[in-house]
Amino acid sequence: MPTPAAAVQRWARLRQDIPCALRRGAWYVVRSLGPDEAVLEVDNATVRVPRDSLEITEMRPNRWTIVPRPAEAEKLPESWGYFYVVCPNCAARAPVGRPSGEKRCTRCEQSFAVAWDERYLRTS
Repeated sequence: MPTPAAAVQRWARLRQDIPCALRRGAWYVVRSLGPDEAVLEVDNATVRVPRDSLEITEMRPNRWTIVPRPAEAEKLPESWGYFYVVCPNCAARAPVGRPSGEKRCTRCEQSFAVAWDERYLRTS
């Protein structure tokens, strides 16, 4: 008797800057995916988000996301400038720093490449 196929693990992040419980640039586990919305795991709870507001992938992300600083940012140090990065493993935020091969996260202590080629949440 054939065994059932393993469930596909999906990951999602915002692809539009909308007001919701998700942090910009952070990846979340997709618990379920419907035609109009996705249910994501956020801080050990589930959150429903319009599917068209998400970028969804079947591979666990492995690069830092460069995020444009929002105008209303209150918790980000001014010294970080116009952009910051988000760790693909633990969603910690950090200053972009100098371009290099990899950046090490001070929270989870993992190293990942930075997605210099992405234009996350940038319109131009």
